Amino acid sequence: MAGARTPWWAYTWPLLAWAILLMTPFVKGGLIDAVSGVALVTTVFAAVYHAEVVALRTGEPYGTLILAVAVTIIEVALIVSIMIGAPAEKAGLARDTVFAAVMIVCNGIVGLCLLWGGARHHEQGFQVHGASAALAVLAALTILTLVLPNVTTSTPRPLLAKSQLIFEGIVSLVLYASFVFVQTVRHRDYFLPVGIAGEEAHAPPPSKTTAVVSAGLLLTALVAVVGLAKSLTPALEMGVARLDVPKAVVGIVIAGLVLLPEGLAAVRAARSNRLQTSLNLALGSALASIGLTIPAVAIVS
Repeated sequence: MAGARTPWWAYTWPLLAWAILLMTPFVKGGLIDAVSGVALVTTVFAAVYHAEVVALRTGEPYGTLILAVAVTIIEVALIVSIMIGAPAEKAGLARDTVFAAVMIVCNGIVGLCLLWGGARHHEQGFQVHGASAALAVLAALTILTLVLPNVTTSTPRPLLAKSQLIFEGIVSLVLYASFVFVQTVRHRDYFLPVGIAGEEAHAPPPSKTTAVVSAGLLLTALVAVVGLAKSLTPALEMGVARLDVPKAVVGIVIAGLVLLPEGLAAVRAARSNRLQTSLNLALGSALASIGLTIPAVAIVS
């Protein structure tokens, strides 16, 4: 990957996605929704390609952290933009999306990576200390943001008072920032690959110019993905209403769409015998989802 030229689809698909995204305010109907869905999926593949280029240049664990934070910041922007339009009706959207993101990561992405990696390579190694640290912080953030609102008495369940929400936002941000410090500075070795080298372990890093271009295209692709996801939200809500299923399904679908780039990158890493990278991506995305979403919701509310 490092020595090859950037494939045409890696920059064409994000640009086409942006063209479709700019058309959506003026063109309505099932056809544009279908085209937007196809563009969303293809742009995810482009985002994963550019994320891997950036990861090869920056090395672990910075590469996985860049993708996790970039995707989550845009996820937060998506949730907040939807909530601003109808704050009363969308009050539970952030909670549903965060809960769905944690469940998809812990039960879906991590499980799929372990299954696929084990089936292909039979035995893979990872840093227990790093995974334990991530799970410990994830458990604390999950209880704080998803369980605590159900036991407070100052407001009707599962809502928080303004002061409580601000407190949760501050604590969530501090916990996430502490984890990032441990991951990148204090105990960086806990998050580095161990054991058998992956298929790309000896690949030469891309040039600085290539990495910068890929970083820009990565951001372009991620914004297009979330923009398309937002444009598809009304159609999704209409489908949920017609099928008469719980409204929480909207949060599940949004979380699934936003997690597509990280999930696909994590599975590809496990397939290439880089299980540590898979866990860094999966658990890092779950942590960032809670650690950045709750403070943003506290500010908006």
